[in-house]
Amino acid sequence: MSMFAGVEVGPPVEVFALNQACLKDPNPNKVNLGVGAYRTNEGKPWILPVVKKAEAAIVADGSLNHEYLPVLGMDSVTNAATTLLLGDESEAIKSKRAFGVQCLSGTGALRVGAEFLCRILKRTTFYYSSPTWENHHKVFVYAGFAEPRTYRYWHQDRRGIDFEGMIEDLKAAPEGAVIILHACAHNPTGVDPTQDQWKQIADVCEEKKLFPFFDSAYQGFASGDPNKDAFAVRYFVERGFELFCAQSFAKNFGLYNERIGNLTVVQKNESTKAAVASQITLLIRGMYSNPPAFGSRIVNLVLNDATLRAEWMECIKTMSSRIIAMRKALYDELVALKTPGTWEHITQQIGMFSYTGLSEKQVEILIKEFSIYLLKTGRISMCGLNENNVKYVAKAIHEAVTRASSKI
Repeated sequence: MSMFAGVEVGPPVEVFALNQACLKDPNPNKVNLGVGAYRTNEGKPWILPVVKKAEAAIVADGSLNHEYLPVLGMDSVTNAATTLLLGDESEAIKSKRAFGVQCLSGTGALRVGAEFLCRILKRTTFYYSSPTWENHHKVFVYAGFAEPRTYRYWHQDRRGIDFEGMIEDLKAAPEGAVIILHACAHNPTGVDPTQDQWKQIADVCEEKKLFPFFDSAYQGFASGDPNKDAFAVRYFVERGFELFCAQSFAKNFGLYNERIGNLTVVQKNESTKAAVASQITLLIRGMYSNPPAFGSRIVNLVLNDATLRAEWMECIKTMSSRIIAMRKALYDELVALKTPGTWEHITQQIGMFSYTGLSEKQVEILIKEFSIYLLKTGRISMCGLNENNVKYVAKAIHEAVTRASSKI
């Protein structure tokens, strides 16, 4: 008998299963609201023009080769990424107590950070928001964390943040617990704390000696302004916190399959940098040895060239503006149809996703009867909406909600 005979088939990853089902669906009106990737108004993937320029320049550069990158990545790209996050005038950068580690996108940065916290600092407890990106739990548990816990975040009745519940749960956390915080454009809800609320969260983390681990997947993509989207992380750093932040360049550069990310490490002072960097080097060496080069060369070229960086800023404004416009369009259609319930939360939320508040039964109706694919939680990717399908989606939501309301 094969040694693999006892291996059970694992559950499907919901978002990938949805994508496959949508691809196979023959309905010409089908809409994919599950995929977490930007789409144009024509429903197509978009290669940023500035990325095309950078790619062409890299290919034309005869001095480049395929030698291994250093284990911690290219200094020029990690420095640029860390500066993008913390700001050009960051005291933490100037005092050399912050540094970056090139990782395999945001997921890889989360895993490297989690491995360090668990293996080297012996942390065992981590908290993540309820709800959160489903991979947060897997990444930290697979890294060795034994005590996963949640803090309240979404208030279904208010269609917004349950801030009181969040604060209460964080106050109950044990000293030294790692707290995963979404830097901006919370996935899946699209609801972020206000600046004043972020200050209260920092107060609790300081009082309880909690370790903030930010996940920054949408800097610049959320609002169109990288500085605005970095407020929370910068505020915590200015308050003197030691922290990690996982950065991804999948969304804001459209480099989904290049797996380019950065783990920003912020310490109390420079004296611990060599030891921390050496331990992270050993962890990476034992996992994947070193990072890939092509995506990092693109980000490096764009962020370190003033002209290309300005073009990139226009690209992220284009993407964020289209998403904001689609939020308004969906809201306007639902209001015009007099769809039962309140829908202001769609325009109040930010970033790629919207937590619609739709029930599992309503989601089932949308998928089975209208070929509109979304997660069972009611999360939709606003990027899947465009001028050609927003009316169809709104009418389908109206039908699903109305039918459910009539049975109450």
